[in-house]
Amino acid sequence: MSSLDVQRAYSSLAQQYIDLLGSVETVHPDDLRLIERHLGHLSGPVLDLGCGPGHLTGFLHAAGCQVAGIDLVPEFIAHARQAHPDVPFEVGSLTDVARPDASVAGVLAWYSLIHLEPGQLDEALASVRRLLAPGGSLVVGFFEGSACEPFEHRVTTAYRWPVDELANRLASAGFVEVERSRRPREGERRPHAVLAVRAV
Repeated sequence: MSSLDVQRAYSSLAQQYIDLLGSVETVHPDDLRLIERHLGHLSGPVLDLGCGPGHLTGFLHAAGCQVAGIDLVPEFIAHARQAHPDVPFEVGSLTDVARPDASVAGVLAWYSLIHLEPGQLDEALASVRRLLAPGGSLVVGFFEGSACEPFEHRVTTAYRWPVDELANRLASAGFVEVERSRRPREGERRPHAVLAVRAV
């Protein structure tokens, strides 16, 4: 699926998405603690790639991060700039970030890789790895499944991943695992996982 297709799908539902998920209160407290634990203490620049409405970017800014948000969807960026005027946001793709190599201390990719087809994932991870300085931290949130397979997400087709398989992809891209978290289905929320890794 192309980034333009994903952008159009989210733009068409942007306000509903913002209303439903555009607040830090919708994020599980355990996830907030994990994100802050791995990214909140970093002294260098942090990027929230696929930042959506910017709620987690704002959370990291409040934690003391020098953070910027990047997202494909202009409507999300407009909302994020209004909601968090002290935080820089820009429209862009996580696979084409205009930053020098090894210039970033941390990256948050919170459900921003889920619409990539399996054949697109390695290139995206390589792009993120290029940005990170040695020892830099990456936190990835995603849908967990017993196999890598597509499913009908509310916005557009998404993929669920076995945790070990995604961890192996990250290792091949030049990362070492630091922490993982898994949570089973809760009501309408699908099984969820987080991998925190460090660039090596």
